[in-house]
Amino acid sequence: MSFRTLLAIAAAWLSAVAATAQAPSEATFSPEAFRSHVAFLADDWLEGRESGTPGYDIAARYVASQLESLGLRPGAGDSWFQPVELVRYATSGTPRLTIGGRTFTHKTDILMRPSPDQEPLSLEAPLLFAGYGLDLPSRGFDDYRGLDARGRIVVVLNGYPSGTPSDVGAHLNAEKARMAAERGAVGLIIVRRDADAERTPWERLVNYSDSPGTTWVDAQGQPFSSHGLRFVATVDRPVAEALFEGAPQGLSRVLREAARERERPAGFALAATARVDRDPAETTRFTSPNIVGVLPGSDPALADQYVLLMAHLDGLGVSDEAGLEDRIRNGAMDNATGIATLIEVAKQMRRNPPRRPILFAAVTAEEVGLLGSEYLARNPVTDGRVVAVVNLDMPVLTYDFSDVIAFGAEHSTLGPIVERAAARMNVQLAPDPLPHEGLFTRSDHYGFVRVGVPSVFLMTGFAGEGRDRFTQFLREYYHSPRDDLALPFDWDAGARFAQLNYLIAREIADEPEAPLWYSDSFFGDAIAEGQRRAQRPAAPGQAASRSAAPR
Repeated sequence: MSFRTLLAIAAAWLSAVAATAQAPSEATFSPEAFRSHVAFLADDWLEGRESGTPGYDIAARYVASQLESLGLRPGAGDSWFQPVELVRYATSGTPRLTIGGRTFTHKTDILMRPSPDQEPLSLEAPLLFAGYGLDLPSRGFDDYRGLDARGRIVVVLNGYPSGTPSDVGAHLNAEKARMAAERGAVGLIIVRRDADAERTPWERLVNYSDSPGTTWVDAQGQPFSSHGLRFVATVDRPVAEALFEGAPQGLSRVLREAARERERPAGFALAATARVDRDPAETTRFTSPNIVGVLPGSDPALADQYVLLMAHLDGLGVSDEAGLEDRIRNGAMDNATGIATLIEVAKQMRRNPPRRPILFAAVTAEEVGLLGSEYLARNPVTDGRVVAVVNLDMPVLTYDFSDVIAFGAEHSTLGPIVERAAARMNVQLAPDPLPHEGLFTRSDHYGFVRVGVPSVFLMTGFAGEGRDRFTQFLREYYHSPRDDLALPFDWDAGARFAQLNYLIAREIADEPEAPLWYSDSFFGDAIAEGQRRAQRPAAPGQAASRSAAPR
């Protein structure tokens, strides 16, 4: 047989295979299959899947076996499991803050965040007020201008200036400690504004103040810190008044200025010094794995560009609240539904692999600080790079949703991809109905955003009966033993949610160019320095530019 004849036969065979392969638009999702995953993961035998417990380990092996049965490859070397060493730490003794001879104690007038530091802290330093404590001059946030924070305890207002987009504000608020540390500060004291006190009474904060913290352990065996400050504390009004005694401006004037639309109080040195005393932390170390699988792509030229689909596997475990007949927080909606979506999308992707490889990750320790995803973002398992993240976290599936909120989509070229996928399914895109919740920074994609990866996270929307059903879930079921299979699940809605995320991930993986941040995006500018960026598409009626802008 001639070589030319052999090529002709091979080409004909490949054409026949391609003709029978499932096209992306023909992928079908089964409500029954979706339900079966949720039913297993939310069973009482798993006791709420808390990280570091046997129930979580059973759930981890279930996910790994599902990915293996689909023909995926282990994603952590030759293993399905990426070990994540964690340390849980709790406050011991009674931390104290002394200002001008007056001593304030933890859980009375101050709330000292727990720290994994196993050495006692005894620190005295001058005080510096730095407005909201936001330090990003390129985007108009310049609260440290003219101030020297080196060796000082920085005092800042909680929150961010009015008029700041909620996702940007939530990110900036989460970065205050790091910003202070980079300016040379040794500690941070956060002053609540009047609006904070109205929204969340001090007594409610006190009730949660002794909850332990958790972080992951780095390769040197040290607990990871996102900032490096010696301490962070939140204070009530009497302490705030003491901080501003003898200052160029009093606390009341500063708070009045902050309450005005778009006002930003300027910083200045405070007259007092402060002393902080704290005992060593009580710590416990344990290990809980991320589960990672890989579906290789079909295009060798894109083999080092991974699209990550991710959902958190952990739950809150067994409640210690007294008087409960059922104490198991099964986490059916939060987040067995996200894991069910992950597995069902993997099943459809495997039937017709896209051009780029897909990384499927069920991550640990989301409920205690987005830790498994942050560890994965900072400790990659691939020989390439993650170019985009599709995060799957707690779709509320008690109604037939007709709209979704696509967090992060407006910041990158993921936006048009999400729009096209939603249009194909007759689903509308809606603005964030809960901007005060800062949801953009409260799910696992955020760890990848912080290292410069465009990401999207879908939430089922508020159209029709959505608002009532969603807010009812948050009010009556969220993070409680009532989040179980007794909820009135709409399994057809679960299958639709999986299909929508499949269409989004599929197009990302098949696009010739990897996603780019928009050149005018806050996150592209603040985080992804040095990356190529795209021009935002023009509004209807305006000329559009498709060029990419290097920075």
